[in-house]
Amino acid sequence: MTDERTKPSLAPADLFDLSGKVALVTGGSRGLGREMVRAFATAGADLVIASRKAEACESVATEVRGLGRRALPVAAHVGCWEDLAGLTDAAYEEFGKVDVLVNNAGMSPLAPSSAETSEELFDKVIGVNFKGPFRLASLVGRRMAEAGGGSIINVSSSGALMPLPRFGPYAGAKAALNTLTTVFALEYGPTVRVNTISAGPFLTDVSKAWPEESRQRTRSAVGRPGQPEEIVGTALYLASDASSYTTGALIRVDGGLY
Repeated sequence: MTDERTKPSLAPADLFDLSGKVALVTGGSRGLGREMVRAFATAGADLVIASRKAEACESVATEVRGLGRRALPVAAHVGCWEDLAGLTDAAYEEFGKVDVLVNNAGMSPLAPSSAETSEELFDKVIGVNFKGPFRLASLVGRRMAEAGGGSIINVSSSGALMPLPRFGPYAGAKAALNTLTTVFALEYGPTVRVNTISAGPFLTDVSKAWPEESRQRTRSAVGRPGQPEEIVGTALYLASDASSYTTGALIRVDGGLY
């Protein structure tokens, strides 16, 4: 029997290789999701790209195919329980497996005040940021465990760690998502790894609505918002064999916010 500690070490490039893997990314048609999709494809993975708009998913799927990988675009609303069953079935029917799941889709609308937050808005925010990732990780995580392993990455937010007024439902949902990481790491371990990326401010499409000051500077060690491609290193680490002994972890990718 081979002792795990005596296995030959892999070259760094091999550690991050995703050849033969299938990755499913929600919110994969733009922003951080699109950057992760492209990075995974470049590393050798085939992709399932999910978001609400079929045309946007197909556009990114075309990019993936241009990189020489297979791609399945699926229009699905993460906040809709039944859509996620359909998304899971479509992924397994096309590829027969999912090795990497990235719960990336989210929404963070700013309410006038907590008292003026409508029930409809509250339910939408909780649905996309918490209910959806719970359901999808439940469906895919179980199959991953039965197949012998996989990696689930929950994309959370610095808002869960440093919450601000008027973002109560969003901050609460992302804090709950952080807790889900621990729940699923224990439930689907030891073969399925589940981790959180706690993302700070990034200059994605959402940032176009920010004041110019917020687009230039942040209260952080780095002092600026992140570029979307700066999420890639952490995502590749968690998706690949490079993180074989990392599970139940929360990794801050926020420039050192304080």
